[in-house]
Amino acid sequence: MKKLLFLLTSCIGFAQNNPNPGYWQQHVDYKMDVKMDVKKFQYTGKQEIVYTNNSNDTLHKVYYHLYNNAFQPGSEMDARLQAISDPDKRMVKTFKKEGKDVKESRISTLKPNEIGYLNIANFKQDGVAATTKVEGTILEVTLAKPILPKQKTTLSLDFDGQVPLQIRRSGRISEEGVALSMTQWYPKLCEYDFEGWHANPYIAREFHGVWGNFDVKITIDKAYTIGGTGYLQNKNEIGHGYQDAGVQVVYPKKTKTLTWHFYAPNVHDFAWGADNEFIHDMILGPNNVELHFLYKNKKENLENWKKMQPKTAELLAFFNENVGPYPYKQYSVIQGGDGGMEYGMSTLITGNRSFGSLVGVTAHEMAHSWFQFVLATNETKHEWMDEGFTSYISNLAMNKVLPPKKPEVPYEDAYNNYIYLAKSGKEQPLSTHADRYDLNMAYGISAYSKGEVFLVQLGYLIGQENLNKTIKRYYNEYKFTHPTPNDIKRVAEKVSGANLDWYLLDWTLTTNTIDYGIKEVSEANAANTKVVFERKGRMPMPLDIMVEYTDGTKEFFYIPNTLMRWEKPNPYAGIKGNVLKGWDWAFPTFTFEIAKPKAKIKSITIDPENLMADVNKEDNIFPKK
Repeated sequence: MKKLLFLLTSCIGFAQNNPNPGYWQQHVDYKMDVKMDVKKFQYTGKQEIVYTNNSNDTLHKVYYHLYNNAFQPGSEMDARLQAISDPDKRMVKTFKKEGKDVKESRISTLKPNEIGYLNIANFKQDGVAATTKVEGTILEVTLAKPILPKQKTTLSLDFDGQVPLQIRRSGRISEEGVALSMTQWYPKLCEYDFEGWHANPYIAREFHGVWGNFDVKITIDKAYTIGGTGYLQNKNEIGHGYQDAGVQVVYPKKTKTLTWHFYAPNVHDFAWGADNEFIHDMILGPNNVELHFLYKNKKENLENWKKMQPKTAELLAFFNENVGPYPYKQYSVIQGGDGGMEYGMSTLITGNRSFGSLVGVTAHEMAHSWFQFVLATNETKHEWMDEGFTSYISNLAMNKVLPPKKPEVPYEDAYNNYIYLAKSGKEQPLSTHADRYDLNMAYGISAYSKGEVFLVQLGYLIGQENLNKTIKRYYNEYKFTHPTPNDIKRVAEKVSGANLDWYLLDWTLTTNTIDYGIKEVSEANAANTKVVFERKGRMPMPLDIMVEYTDGTKEFFYIPNTLMRWEKPNPYAGIKGNVLKGWDWAFPTFTFEIAKPKAKIKSITIDPENLMADVNKEDNIFPKK
């Protein structure tokens, strides 16, 4: 208990440690007592929360997410599946009808005993009944009395739920046979911040939550093993692989159920998975973090799950070193769900995978513990900061812990995906709400690939060393808060000294593209060569230019983007560097001279490292290949 209190105190010490003047964030402490019927896949529970209004606003209403309600015929999630032209393959059935492929929403055919629901009763504020109204996946509460600024209130309710068939993230009896993937399963308070309430319906995308502490008791059939968020408080009573070394756990003969007691300090969600066939392994990772692995006892997967465990410890070490220390003392990798999804101190992943795929999905979901579960961006509005930054660091981690047989550029696919989208005519700005993308394809490439390119290209702008420093400082200054796009930009500016507002604006608020080319290479005179560059895209950039001469020597030229008011140090040790005058955005061309005749120039290359997301690289090299 002393250890747990220390962890709690340590985590709370970081709360609201955000350098932005006037920053505040709400706080909530949950207590929940839940009973699960594993035969009916139904559960009942009582919830009490203490909600602290740290804002300067008086709140007359509060809102809760009731995510289970999305899994009902006629829900918004069902409607979206039927309307979008490229629905998530996991969520539809595809079959032939009159010679055509038909995609049918799996939600639309759910029977009453297969749907998900979350019903609320007996809602009280400080013991006084309050008025409630349910609209789809949102519970609206008109409070019995307003919550004044800097004041607390206690909100209590009873709930009963049904676990839906596994369709998206949460659910029962997944394709791999996992009994319970309990994610988005409880009445979850919506976030209120400087932008107001974020009471978004659950349509498909990801989440935003209030920082707080969770005290959760789960009563379930004794044969089931649970893994998830938080620290198990009664491990020597529960057993199931959690007990201390040497402890023999013996249940009374008539015991049919066990009550698992978890405590999770300073998180913004609580998830768990459970199955009666789970194997539970635990190893110690860096800084004595307990790494728990819960997976189905299937012969064909055992070797991969065993081999993956030390790799998970290596991943933890990589993220600690390259982002910042993992702040909790446990992390659980749980077989469940329908792919991979991150939660507080845990992830649910599908487990019937090759070894490389198993390590890869663990790397990505584990990286979310930094870029989402400590740096808690609003995933419904800034999904690219969550998925893109995670993709960046997890791809680097995979190159380290599981190097490919052939050397690869870890972010090459991200660039190719982005350029494909930019040329498709179907791109929407990164500022698009996650639910508002016209296509799932456009959302996926935008969030994952364009978000990843944002960071890699930032390294092109300010230098890799400054990017590395930016990531670490961003984590250190904004952990346990809700950072926004402006925050990562401001950290990069402070680290480097460059002005980067133009970069954030063009890359995230527009679909402007980068397109530079070599327009002309000609003899200025007998001794000099004239080079003319052309900007064909709307988005300005500084240019790295490498010139190779026929004698084998090279020379580097840097053309600053005047909007940056900054010059990047020469990134090429041992190669002569030249800083030219800046290229102002309003001028479509830029001309300079190389102090050698054209006959002695072997090649001229714009962006020799391919770090700039130029949508047409064919004219970036002279002579053209």
